[in-house]
Amino acid sequence: MWGSGFKASKLKPQLKMAVSRFQISANKKSALLKQQMREVAVLLAEDPPREEKARIRAEACIREDNTVEAYEILQLECELLAERIKLLENMKDCPPDLVSIVSTIIWASDRVEISELNTIRKQFRAKYGKEFEANAINNVGGVLNERVVAKLSIHPPAAYLVQVYLERICEQHEVEWKPKHRLNANEMAEPMSAPYGYSVQVAGASGLGEVTTGTIHTDQEGGKTDDASSMGMGSVPAAAVATPYNPSAPPSAATRQTGGDLEEVDIFVPAIPAPPTNDPNKPRGFGGDDDDLPPAAPSNGTGPMHQSGGGGGSYANLVSRFNNLKS
Repeated sequence: MWGSGFKASKLKPQLKMAVSRFQISANKKSALLKQQMREVAVLLAEDPPREEKARIRAEACIREDNTVEAYEILQLECELLAERIKLLENMKDCPPDLVSIVSTIIWASDRVEISELNTIRKQFRAKYGKEFEANAINNVGGVLNERVVAKLSIHPPAAYLVQVYLERICEQHEVEWKPKHRLNANEMAEPMSAPYGYSVQVAGASGLGEVTTGTIHTDQEGGKTDDASSMGMGSVPAAAVATPYNPSAPPSAATRQTGGDLEEVDIFVPAIPAPPTNDPNKPRGFGGDDDDLPPAAPSNGTGPMHQSGGGGGSYANLVSRFNNLKS
């Protein structure tokens, strides 16, 4: 009647469809939320607990839980508008008791995954004008449903709320866990701080993941020694602690001469062969008469060995032989 393009016959089916879609989406998100909570409980049940990852998963759980709550409220509002469709059709302006509901539906149309709300928004724009739509989007006069606005907010939840969710998840799944970091008064209202990896296991290849206490020695000025746990590195195995290399000293000359602790090496020294002999009682190969020995040179007393008195081994005989060769 009022507003070109507005049709009550088109608005009512879309409101009914939105009610069904909200119910289906809420059920899906509730089932997904239960699965995510079980995953958070598994993370906190590990040894050591993966607390930082569990906090991130808990934040996702809070967002899904808030979305389900907002869907249920929007579902009720759509159902009420479908029942009062005749009132909306016959009145030129929006009824005062329905301004908040209509404005909330318009505001939430871009923030939920329900496509029917876009069609509903267009019908309200055709009925009440673009100014009414702009006021609803900007929440002029604070007419929007505060719970829906809070649950569909893009701002991260407070750290205190994340802590409460973790504790309730552990209670539901019977997991014994205590937070490693307690929140102070200033941190409770602020969003969860960014993770810096205190709950991440040290890489296995580094050898620092063992549950063994060790000390890290540094060459800093003053001979400062830092304990591994105070540096946020967890426990350090004894094998990972640096140990100076002290090679053993070489054996001294006295040790080499006396033997010391060194083992004596067995060296094979062949025996000196016996000189040839003409003993007929020795077998062949031991210098007997039957050995194949070269024949002796004839001795006529004129050779160099028999000159100068025959002293072949004397120095004078060698000098005489050298002089004869020179001449």
